[in-house]
Amino acid sequence: MKPILQLYRGYANEQELIVMGHVFKRDYDYDFQKKNFKNAKSIINQFRIKTLENFDIYLKYGGEEIHTKTLDDGYFKFCIPLEKPTHFGWMEYEVKMVYNNETILAKGSFIRPHKGNLGIISDIDDTFLISHTHNFFMKIYILLFKNVNDRKVFKDVVPHYQALSSAGRNNKEEENAFFYISSSEWNLYRFIVKFTKIHNLPRAVLLLKDIKRGIADFFMSGRGNHNHKFDKIKHVLEFYPNLKYVLLGDDSQHDPILYEQICKIFPVTVKAVYIRQTGKHQKEKTKAILKNLENLEVAVCYFKDSNEAIMHSKSIGIIK
Repeated sequence: MKPILQLYRGYANEQELIVMGHVFKRDYDYDFQKKNFKNAKSIINQFRIKTLENFDIYLKYGGEEIHTKTLDDGYFKFCIPLEKPTHFGWMEYEVKMVYNNETILAKGSFIRPHKGNLGIISDIDDTFLISHTHNFFMKIYILLFKNVNDRKVFKDVVPHYQALSSAGRNNKEEENAFFYISSSEWNLYRFIVKFTKIHNLPRAVLLLKDIKRGIADFFMSGRGNHNHKFDKIKHVLEFYPNLKYVLLGDDSQHDPILYEQICKIFPVTVKAVYIRQTGKHQKEKTKAILKNLENLEVAVCYFKDSNEAIMHSKSIGIIK
């Protein structure tokens, strides 16, 4: 059985291209149509994956073939200096590996944002995907027994995200840079991509947590340390320093704290912060954090329904 080359969406600026992926020992298909226990089995199988470490990988780009090897968890990442200007928008890249004298090719995509002034960074669970992260048992139940077609987005979140994606653009082919940065693991990458396509959410670069390789890890999915989210958000803001950013999250976990830290480090970069209220009442700690951000001249919106967020975005001139 030949290994599987899984590529993720990459991103580039004027000087550097970053693309990444995993090498799995075999395919771990997730049937998006399965119901109930069949869906549960498919989801759990995503956390039983086996990876190949120190495996030879080749990136084909710009007439060159660049060689690297996978890390201990099968993950690989190419950070390539760009000597020639690239186009803007989404572009393809190609990676290959050789197994038993057979060449295995995979094509992925990366974005170089069009010139503009807006980047959007969004959490996933309970920000646009209803996940009940504040209730551990409900979260696990939904993940196991609701397939991708049964999962729901919050009302009006799609028009808000679509408006943010096209904000300030006259050309429909141009999009603002969109990133989904989450504490979900790479195991759920295909599920998240499929879900965003079903609901016409903006095409985005996904930056997720290190892959898990055991059933026990499944029950810790999305939990534990959230420092990786801070590191990845910080990296994006440093990678595209000339953009102004909109941060979207929720109050179920650590988004308000993380976003406050980011705003303090990048005091002229973050334009607005949106926090979804996930419970019956607003949290006093979240309200205090957002008040502090207002003192830093960051526009804030603590909302229950996405329509409130849309009205706020219009009021501050981000969208029309």
